[in-house]
Amino acid sequence: MARPRTLAVLGAALCVLTTACAGLMSSAGGTTAPEIPTATVDQSVTSDTTATAVLAGGCFWGMQGVFEHVKGVNRVLAGYTGGAAQTAHYDEVSADDTGHAESVQISYDPHQVSYGTLLRIFFSVAHDPTEINRQGPDTGTQYRSAIFPQTDDQARVANAYIAQLGASHVFSAPIATTVEAGRTFYPAEGYHQDYMADNPTNAYIAINDAPKLTELKLRYPALYSEQPVLVKG
Repeated sequence: MARPRTLAVLGAALCVLTTACAGLMSSAGGTTAPEIPTATVDQSVTSDTTATAVLAGGCFWGMQGVFEHVKGVNRVLAGYTGGAAQTAHYDEVSADDTGHAESVQISYDPHQVSYGTLLRIFFSVAHDPTEINRQGPDTGTQYRSAIFPQTDDQARVANAYIAQLGASHVFSAPIATTVEAGRTFYPAEGYHQDYMADNPTNAYIAINDAPKLTELKLRYPALYSEQPVLVKG
């Protein structure tokens, strides 16, 4: 939401002034996430060199920033998924009544990084999948945890992985992630694209999102790309 996120940024800025508080919030940003297993069911390998995944897990600034640093990913767009075309605009989505979730559309080479691997990063680094309609300081259905499968095969993998993680009890709370098929992705406004890369010192980014990149590099060094693939080049 426009006004709540502004308040979240102000709160984050105040928190930076207190070292202890900043340390606690940085831990919440990713360093305490559990180790989760690889997906035992993954997408079928085809001759295609380009595939698309659409995921939602809180503010799309951080989601985009994380996946822009994953090897095998060619492009990541921030946007809206779950509602109608006419309401796919930031101010309307922020009203929390459009059905949209802030999301990212990930174009990737399935021969370099699999759909199951992207989901592993999604569940372990990019967000907290046990939160219901919130991530960090952001609340509302537009910040829900959701997978929007683009094919029946992706839906199969997503549902199987959620079941696998639930059975493993790797998380201390139930997984809240929904699998929502048949939804259209709409790109967000230009000023949202590459926001994390363009604003590394922004208080909201520094506290809520930058730790996720650190976690990505620590957990999956073979998958981490120092140079992000930016929408704006």
